[in-house]
Amino acid sequence: MAGRWELTDEQWEVVELILRPARREDNRGRPWHDTRAVLNGVLWILGSGAQWAEMPAKYPPYQTCHRRFQQWVGEGKLVEALRLLAKYLHERDKLHLDEAFVDASFASAKKGASPSAQPSAARAPRSSLSPLVTVFLSPLLSKALRLPSASLWKLFWQDAFSTNCRKD
Repeated sequence: MAGRWELTDEQWEVVELILRPARREDNRGRPWHDTRAVLNGVLWILGSGAQWAEMPAKYPPYQTCHRRFQQWVGEGKLVEALRLLAKYLHERDKLHLDEAFVDASFASAKKGASPSAQPSAARAPRSSLSPLVTVFLSPLLSKALRLPSASLWKLFWQDAFSTNCRKD
């Protein structure tokens, strides 16, 4: 079963060419871990906000994921891959610029208080956004790219801004 922040086959096809490692001409050295598994591990870190050492065992070793993450950031490959992925999600109506996420806590009303909303309102249909949206909004990503979080919107969603949000 695919994890929350793991790429589908179609999403992987979008970014595969950018992140594919270059092979040594002499074919020497240790074989690389699967690039898709490494990227899924990186997306898990960015989406969950966990530390690298807390990465689940189903991903390659965290040292490998962290090293490749640093390489991709330094070479600009991660930005380009995420830009293509953002465009892909926006075109399929899985990334909306008019929605935002806020972390909040829940506090129940005191006994005897009048209800503020009908119970059915709490069961409104959920958004169909991709879980990868949390990766794009991650403060870890802006920190790794050394950009303010407001600059990430301009970086990843330039095309989306020009198309004026989602299709109707």
